[in-house]
Amino acid sequence: MASNDYLGLSRDPRVLDAGHKALDEHGTSARASRVVSGTLPVHTDAEHSLADLTQMPSGLLFSSGYMANLAVIAALGRAGTRILLDAHIHTSLHDAVKLCAADVEFFEHQNLDHLSELLRHGDGKPTLIVVEGVYSVLGDAADLANLQMLARQYEAWLVADESHSLGILDKGCGACSQAGISGADNLIIISSLGKALGSAGGVVLCPETVRDYLINTSRPFIFDTAPSPVNAAAAAASARIVGTESERFSQQVFESAQCISTALGTSQSAGAVQSVGIDGTGNSSEATEENCGYL
Repeated sequence: MASNDYLGLSRDPRVLDAGHKALDEHGTSARASRVVSGTLPVHTDAEHSLADLTQMPSGLLFSSGYMANLAVIAALGRAGTRILLDAHIHTSLHDAVKLCAADVEFFEHQNLDHLSELLRHGDGKPTLIVVEGVYSVLGDAADLANLQMLARQYEAWLVADESHSLGILDKGCGACSQAGISGADNLIIISSLGKALGSAGGVVLCPETVRDYLINTSRPFIFDTAPSPVNAAAAAASARIVGTESERFSQQVFESAQCISTALGTSQSAGAVQSVGIDGTGNSSEATEENCGYL
């Protein structure tokens, strides 16, 4: 009830075995930044496995999902660019925009009309649209297909945080896959590896050109110690398991979600996050924007 380990993979014997082997071969730490000597075979294996699962061209590992969000926004949000964020976006992305030089605006949660209005007044600036696949508070899913169409129309990038949808939606491939936009040349996916994949760390899944740009400009990549080889190996193993056993996992997740939402008397959310609003008297109610707090 209180864990992000949605699929129970943190205790799966195959994931544990992969972690043990990485521990024996590489030790507890990568011992350096990725750009010095910290990139190990387990890191590239995890990047390929995660890219394959999500049907994206390439992946880049970070020490946490939080760090991955900081990395993308700080690196791409240069002076002269514009970032448009859903009002319910994760706290890490609120923090990320404070580190960049871009012009930053928020649009009303899930309000594509408001987003369209902001895009129409973009003055030709390079633009990032930042959303979540499944929102971590309300548990609702973004309309990624129409968001990608808007991004294409205005020559913008769509950045989707899939921390709560990767491993859950579309047989584990995630919300972007479910929306049919995986592999789009203007799409960047960011995800924690500490949710459904039962590990720790973060990944950016993107076109090769974006990956190269992040390697050469992203401070959270250049100056941070590489992810633990144990966690990288565990994430790679989990990605392969989800890719081959997705039907079983998906069924278990949604059956559990239905039991929880029925017991609580709320509508079932889009993924694993089942959201219950609490009013001022402490009574539970259907989750809404008004009674679910976020930072």
